This record gives sequence, C-alpha cells and structure tokens, in this order.
Amino acid sequence: MSNSTPTSPGQGRGRNLSIDDYNVYDDAKTYYTAEDRHHNHRAGARTRTYSQNSLFKQFERLGLKEPYRRGSHDETTIPHSRRFLIQVEPTLQSLQSQEDTDGNMQITIEDNGPKVLSLRTAASNGYNRFDIRGTYMLSNLLQELSLAKEYGRKQIILDEARLNENPVNRLSRLIRDHFWEGLTRRIDASSIEIAARDPKDWTDDPRPRIYIPRGAPEQHEYYTKVALERPELRLDVLWLPEKITPEIVRDMNSKPGLLAVDMEEVVDPKTGEKTLRGRPFVVPGGRFNELYGWDSYMESLGLLVNDKVDLAKAMVQNFCFCIKHYGKILNATRSYYLCRSQPPFLTDMALRVYDKIKHEPGALEFLRQSLLAAIKEYYSVWTAEPRLDPVTGLSRYRPEGLGVPPETEAGHFVHILEPYVKKHNMTFDEFVRAYNHGDIKEPTLDDYFMHDRAVRESGHDTTYRFEGICADLATIDLNSLLFKYETDIARTIRNVFHDKFEVPDDWLATNNPNATKLETSAMWDRRAKRRRLAIDKYLWNEQAGMYFDYNTHTREQCNYESATTFWALWAGVSNPKQAAAMVTKALPKLEAFGGLLSGTEESRGEIGLERPNRQWDYPYGWAPQQILAWTGLYRYGFNEEAERLAYKWLFMITKAFVDFNGVVVEKYDVTRPIDPHRVDAEYGNQGLDFKGVAKEGFGWVNASYIYGLQIVNAHMRRALGTLTPYETFMKAVEENRNKALSELV
Repeated sequence: MSNSTPTSPGQGRGRNLSIDDYNVYDDAKTYYTAEDRHHNHRAGARTRTYSQNSLFKQFERLGLKEPYRRGSHDETTIPHSRRFLIQVEPTLQSLQSQEDTDGNMQITIEDNGPKVLSLRTAASNGYNRFDIRGTYMLSNLLQELSLAKEYGRKQIILDEARLNENPVNRLSRLIRDHFWEGLTRRIDASSIEIAARDPKDWTDDPRPRIYIPRGAPEQHEYYTKVALERPELRLDVLWLPEKITPEIVRDMNSKPGLLAVDMEEVVDPKTGEKTLRGRPFVVPGGRFNELYGWDSYMESLGLLVNDKVDLAKAMVQNFCFCIKHYGKILNATRSYYLCRSQPPFLTDMALRVYDKIKHEPGALEFLRQSLLAAIKEYYSVWTAEPRLDPVTGLSRYRPEGLGVPPETEAGHFVHILEPYVKKHNMTFDEFVRAYNHGDIKEPTLDDYFMHDRAVRESGHDTTYRFEGICADLATIDLNSLLFKYETDIARTIRNVFHDKFEVPDDWLATNNPNATKLETSAMWDRRAKRRRLAIDKYLWNEQAGMYFDYNTHTREQCNYESATTFWALWAGVSNPKQAAAMVTKALPKLEAFGGLLSGTEESRGEIGLERPNRQWDYPYGWAPQQILAWTGLYRYGFNEEAERLAYKWLFMITKAFVDFNGVVVEKYDVTRPIDPHRVDAEYGNQGLDFKGVAKEGFGWVNASYIYGLQIVNAHMRRALGTLTPYETFMKAVEENRNKALSELV
C-alpha cells in the first residue's frame, strides 16, 4: 500500500498536479474550510467547454474518472467530474428523516428507507438532479454533511468521488488523516483539565489530580504554576512517593490521579519564554486520556506505515520515562495501576522507530535510552520476584497489589464479596475497607484478587483461559515476548554498540542480582537459549502441534487452545518443524470467517446464564492476535497463510465499515459475516456510539488495517475494494490460473 493519498483510477496520468489543484480526497478540515471550493461561481452552469469553466479545468487536470453508473436526471454533467451543490442543513434533515429509519444518526443496512436521494448538480447551478443510491453512498453523504456542518458550512460543493470512493482507500485515508489525530493526546496545560479528571474517580470529591515523580522537578514546578494561574481547575499537584509499594498504592486510592509522562522543552511563541510541552501519544479509544501499554505498540505499527514516525518515537520516549520513574511500562498511567504492567513490546517498537530515523541526529541516543529502559524493565519487572518462577526459569503475569481493584465498575465484584460481607456481618463498604487494610484476613479472596490482577496485566481481561489461575501460569505469550527482548537486546548490543553496553547507575535495576553495569551480547544470547529450551520443555506440545501455558503451581501443562501460540512465530522461538506443525494442526482450529479466533470453542466450554461469555474467548477476534500471527507466519515463510488471514480480517472490517456507516470497533465476532462488530460479552464494544461520523475508530484496529494492507498482495487489495469474500476471490484466482495453464497446452 502506498502512503500517498489514494487516487482515483485516472489520477496521476498526464501532467503532475500543481499545489493549486484541489484534491478531491483532502482531509475534512482542508476540504471544508477552503472558501473558494464551496462558492458556486466556481461551478457555473456553463458546460460548453472545459476552458470556459474553471471547475472543469481543475477536473481535467486531475483526470478524475468514476465507475459507470445508471442513468440519472442529469445526463449533461461531464461524467468524470460530477459535483453536487448542497444546502447542508436541509439536506441533512431530509436524509435523516428519509433514510435513518431507526433514528440512531447512522445509515446502515438495517435501515429500511428507499436508499435513494436526489441531489442537485453543481455544473447545472442546481438545476439538474442526480440520484445517490445505496447504503454506502448515502452513509458517506451523512458523514460528509456532518463534517461540513461541524466546520460551519451552510452550503457546499461536494465531489461525488467522496461518496463512491473505494472503501479500502476511504478507510485508509480516514485512519491516516482523521482517526490518528482523534486519538492523539498530550498531557500539559492545554489538556490537563480533561486528562487529569478520571471518569472512574470513586471519591466524594472528584477533581483533576496529577502525581509527579521526584526525578522530574521541572514538571512539578510547571503544574504548580498551572494550578496557581488557573484556580478554577482545582488541579491537585502531588509528589509521587519515592518508594512505590502495594501499601502506598492502596493508600493513594483515596486520591486517585494521573501520572506524569514525558515532556519536552519548547519556546512559547506568545511570550518567547521557555516552557514545557507534553510528548504526544495515541490512546486506544476516544474515551481514554492516559497512555496505555501494549495498545501503544500495536498502534505504532500503523503509525510507522502512515509515516507518523515522530508520534511513534514520542510514544517510545514516554515508555522510557515510565520505566525510569515508575519502574515499568504501566497498564495505563493512573495511580492505581502503579503495581501493574502489560505485555512487553518495547525492544521491537524502539528498533522499528530507530530503523526509520537512524540517519537523523540523536537517533543513536534515542536507541541507547530505549535499550537502557528495556534492560531495566527486563531485570526489575519480568525476571524478578514475584513474576519469575525460579523452578522453570519462565515468567508469569503476577503483579503485586492489595485488596479490591478500585478502578472496576461499582458492581463488578459484588457477587464475589457478598458471602464475606454476610460472614463478617458488615456493610459492603465496611468490609471492603477492613479487607483492603488487612484488618480482616481472607486467604481465598487474596488468591482470587491476585489472579484477577494478573489477568488485567496480561491484557487479556477476561478469558476462561486465565480464570482463577493466571498468576500461576507461565504463558506462551509472555515468554515469547521476553525471548524477543533477549534476542533484540543481544543483536543490538552486538551490531550497534560494538558488543559493550554500559548501564549508568540511575538505570541499574537494584532488585535483581543479574543486573550489571556492562552488558554484552553473549549474556543475552545465553538467556535466549535457556528460555527457548524451557519453552520447548514446558510449553510445547508435540502431539497437539502448538504451545500451551504451564501452571507453575500444579506443575502441569494447561490445555486451553489459544491464538497466542502464534506469538512464538512472531518472536522467532519456534524451529521450522514446530512452525509447520502449528500451521498444519493449530491454524485450522483457530481460523474462522473473519480471521483468527482468540481461542477454540472447545477450550472456552459451554456458556449460559451462570457462565457468561468472556471477550477474550471464542467467538471473538482481536487485532493484536491477527498482527502477530501474520508477522510470525511471514517470518517462517508461510506467506499464503499470512495473506489469507490478513485478507479475512481486512474483509470483515471493510464490510462492516461499508454496511454500518463507517464503523470501526475494538474487537469483532469473527464468526459473524453480517454484523461482526456486534459484541455483547462483558464490556460490550468500543467505537459504536458515534453520531453521524466516526472520528477515531479504535487504535489497534486502525493499525491492523493499515499494517494488514502491507501483508496482502495487490490483487487482494483490489478484491477487498470490491468487497469480494475470500472464497470468491480464491475461486477467481484458481479459474484464472487454470485458464492460463490451458492456454499453454
């Protein structure tokens, strides 16, 4: 896929576009704020020659073409440059009243309007009309009119090419030009009022609050000044305690707050004085304002394809700040997450960014800082107590913490805690306080919450795979990621830092005796070798042809069949024989209509009222599982399988995007061909509740779309644009192949 603006079939032939030419596919802000573009004099009614009409001149230069359409009321319009003269508000109202029959501010295949709306053509000065037909074009019209209204336009001249745009091009363009921007945040004075206010704040006096680590006094000074200059914010600026323990985090829960992330020094253009500005980062979905862990890595893959390298780099720098000051990449940057991490991807993320910037000044220092952070995280988090299992040498998701996780929905643990509340003859709140502070000892509850915290650290919250056992599991996902850290660090020390890498005191992990001031590649090669042997011994199952988690408490291999088995391919853990076995045995069990399932139906087990579905189980599919599997399969030469899985996932997203008003959501039911975005398990789905036009999609799904288009071949991309299901596409490919063969005979 090209990173340049998608073009229509005829564009790019003939003369080069000049900067004065309007681009039909400009981003909405450019498109709807250009005054000239929407004045009717530029689309006058003369249609005798191109030269007498500036609009047609532009279109001749653009060389725009459009697919053949049915006849219309206006046969005089030049077919390759159709534009509509639209009064925004009245057209929006008639479109909604006629086509949005369920009144949800979206036009989808579930609405039962006539699916046709007549628009006035610009070339005839509004005299002639042309019919817009079908769900896709009408929903695009709704989206464009919603945007035009937002930008304050009363009247627009709208290119038909924005309504019948190839859906793959349209979604790619929206992700690049709109969705990333809608999901980008900076934490500083410009945003602190919203960002530091926590929608989960459970206290009697919710207010914006930010914690500053002792190592960032300049930020404390900055935010204190903001709080003094803007008292109406009621911004509470607090020092973070120097030593973070589960007890301290529990006590901070009475004052939950945002955690500071990295800032850069800039000159204020208004005052000419030096000030601080937050480094940007991308959040998972529109309702979030804090930096998340593994979501950020997945998002960076899409950002790099879209040439948003600075943004991906800034996210790595934010992670380095977190490791330096908080000891880990956090689940998210809120005070109640201080004990909890998420799946580690920092080395791959930093190396991908470095590969794009290595010829720029400061690139080597960026990589050095990233490597220091990753090494510290490896030693102090993943290969230290309590996450390290000393018997196997493998690691587990096993965060520290005390009591009931405060950030969950109010009623989330009622059914678990109710029996204990009755047993101790207390009110619910009294029991929670007494239990959290150790006044009441309940070892069974301690175990329950230890595993609950581990599930949240794993990123797979929640799944029956981890129910009641997560903190005891050496999982294939985590140990694959750590193997990747080991091999990445070894290779980088050897190839970039001449096989000697010095670790200054302020980056040294003090809680792990293996941490040294001088790192060499041989040390990391040995670690990778040991981990691969342990993975083969404890996690690989020859008979099943896949990896399973290992329970370090019962000393038994589990039997839940999970898509995370393919993470071993992504990390390069498997030998060729194991990779082939996974493709032969595991892949058929985990492949569905829309790509990879999180796990098999058999592993999930029966569901019902007493045992409801979990979002990380069958039948749901998630972007990270797809991305890592595609990359892993490609790594081992299984290109056809990678392309097939990518095609299925992209087709499902594109089809839902076309049929349901441009929807892009957090996760999909990969067994549902018609409405895969409908997910009713647990927390429902993020990205559904927009009015008129979707602004953000969902972070890692946006990335999977952009990244997936790199995986599929050119034929596949064209077939996706015409919404051709995979089986139909392959049948056509086969027929073409046979035809070509028969002609050779």
